[in-house]
Amino acid sequence: MKKMKTIISCALIALFICPVIGLAQADIHFSQFYETSVLRNPALTGVFSDDYKVGAYYRNQWSSISNPYSTFLVSAETHFPVSNTSEDFLSIGLLGYYDKAGSLDQKITCAYPAINYNKSLDPDHNTFISFGFTGGYMQYSYDPNKATFNNQYVGGKYSPLNPSNENLPRAKMNLWDIGAGINFNTSRGENHDMTYVIGISGYHFTQPKFSYYQSPEIKHNMRLNGNAAVSGILTDMITFQAHANYAMQGTYSELIFGGIVNCTRQTSGVSDIFVISGGLFYRFQDAIVPVVKIKYTSWAIGISYDVNVSSLKDASQMQGGYEFTLNHTGNFGDKGMQKKTVCPKF
Repeated sequence: MKKMKTIISCALIALFICPVIGLAQADIHFSQFYETSVLRNPALTGVFSDDYKVGAYYRNQWSSISNPYSTFLVSAETHFPVSNTSEDFLSIGLLGYYDKAGSLDQKITCAYPAINYNKSLDPDHNTFISFGFTGGYMQYSYDPNKATFNNQYVGGKYSPLNPSNENLPRAKMNLWDIGAGINFNTSRGENHDMTYVIGISGYHFTQPKFSYYQSPEIKHNMRLNGNAAVSGILTDMITFQAHANYAMQGTYSELIFGGIVNCTRQTSGVSDIFVISGGLFYRFQDAIVPVVKIKYTSWAIGISYDVNVSSLKDASQMQGGYEFTLNHTGNFGDKGMQKKTVCPKF
């Protein structure tokens, strides 16, 4: 019996500590990564043509081989001119997400406000260099009521009313985080039809330490992120976007790249009333990701699916995860004589 209790104790430590180690090494990710500015680079906050953007995103993965990882994210961004005599503008944003996985409902809840200063270098080519900062609140938790133990099985039957006689660790822990980034964008071509974006950012600069137990504490590794993109006009109705993102955190790294083609129907040759987009992305040595996006006036819906091609493809039957995005962009009505913010048309 003593040996059995030792085995159970070791299993409990592995059960609670291992998920934390994994989460300390790698943050959440989205296949439609280009939609989550604050999560990639705070210097991308507010870098779009309209006055504001709000979005909701949902991802579900690995449901075919384990308890699925479910992630829900919401974000809001806007920008405004610094003055009437400058092309500089200031962006602010807020991103929050909720991630749940495992049989004990291991959860991460985060809130990241962001601020971004965009310095105009060449108004004629829409050239800006941006400096963004974000500070985040993070909470890790699990549901102890969903834990089961050997002592709760009597006569081969389990009952939650049977005492476990186990001293469980605390169910919640809170952390503070900080990140920053820099981004450069410009346009080229006879009519400035090509836009280029490149940036680098970092998160978890303070490398906070945490654990469900008092010790040993686990260090949250810093994450470095690089982003690059290019967009262009092919015809009056067809445009394209190419995106790439590289993240490195501890011993883990991720590279995803690909492109989207947009077919646009316009009204009076001015406003985009209907856009249908299709694309393909590749997460290196992990998944092929087809993407479909439909935009009608100011609303856009995106759907993607990860086709797993990693070493887990046999167990997962090539099923990685699906993802849905919903975005709304718009302007703050008639600005009258107020100066219009000049922003990258990406």
